[in-house]
Amino acid sequence: MTPDVDGLSRFYRTPLGRLARRLIREQVSALAGDVTGRRILGLGYTTPYLGATLGGAERVLVFMPARQGAAPWPPEAPNHTVLCDPLEMPLTDAAVDLVLIVHGLEHVVDAEELMRELWRVCAPGADLVIAVPRRRGLWAGMDNTPFGQGRPYSRSQLEKLLRDHSFTPRAWRECLYVPPFNRGAIVRSARVFERTGRMLGATFAGVMCVHARKEQVPAVTRRKRASASAPSTVFAGQTARSRP
Repeated sequence: MTPDVDGLSRFYRTPLGRLARRLIREQVSALAGDVTGRRILGLGYTTPYLGATLGGAERVLVFMPARQGAAPWPPEAPNHTVLCDPLEMPLTDAAVDLVLIVHGLEHVVDAEELMRELWRVCAPGADLVIAVPRRRGLWAGMDNTPFGQGRPYSRSQLEKLLRDHSFTPRAWRECLYVPPFNRGAIVRSARVFERTGRMLGATFAGVMCVHARKEQVPAVTRRKRASASAPSTVFAGQTARSRP
């Protein structure tokens, strides 16, 4: 099930959504590093995490999947969002230096084809930062947030997907140890949950973040797409058969 853009927007306006945005943004910002002069692509629903990139980046594009829907962003400047098929992105080869994916990988129909498309649009040495729900995490097991929808990943599954498609994982981060309940006491105690969870390890994390770098040679070539239009059928003339 893919959450729509209205549902995602409503979630990020709740206290729990604002907390999730702050905790995840800390991790993805640390993994992305300095974005000055870089060409950035946000895939999925990444607008809550890209506000700080607008000032220093060369350009920022936000591609929102057609199944999710799109919303204009940012509100105070010309629109940066595009509604598209993530498996056929309207970009030339080697067009971006950094890709951030949030609410994207777990909802795509064909994750392997998405990785091939990402390798195509990424420039040599480009960086890929992905945040996905962690399999067996509490957030993935409850459907009251967008992180409880779609396909969650374990670290080994995500690492294999990346390496099989010529992206080398370089750093991992976990977050959202706080339970996914929109209650004041829990939201106020979020930092305690995060500190305690990190001491106990990644077992109780709700979201997993990874920074990977594009390799120079593709491990898997793109699949050939079938033509959208069916070939026309040629009907050969036949002799009329006489009735006996």
